Amino acid sequence: MARMIHPIAGALALLTIVFFWFSTVSAELFGSGALLVTVKTMIPWGFLILIPSLMAAGGSGLQLGKGWRNPLVSVKRKRMPIIAGNGLLVLIPSALYLSFKAQAASFDGWFYIVQTIELIAGAVNIALLSLNMRDGLRLTRKRPAVDDASI
Repeated sequence: MARMIHPIAGALALLTIVFFWFSTVSAELFGSGALLVTVKTMIPWGFLILIPSLMAAGGSGLQLGKGWRNPLVSVKRKRMPIIAGNGLLVLIPSALYLSFKAQAASFDGWFYIVQTIELIAGAVNIALLSLNMRDGLRLTRKRPAVDDASI
């Protein structure tokens, strides 16, 4: 079951964060103030999808990686505390703060400072989750019956 849950939950988590990030950037660059308020208000509601998918991906990944000594599993395992810490300590508090500020139409300097921090932290998590997905795909790729290097 973990083999099925892990890639689906991981992809859903990555796509959700990418959606949050591009929605924010698009609203800032091309949208109105009302659109920015809507985007910043809706992102915390997206946590109802994001947090369970991250938990499912992490839990199933731990189960799948148990006992593996493959270096890719080790690298994926080392990235996860950074991803989780970044999300819990930076991204979730930032999103809640920005939602509160946007609903109050308080687009002051602090709003944009936190917005910048959130976009950088989000880009870091997108990069790390993308690397984990790449490494997961490498782990599951079928290997040839004969090693090409031995030919």
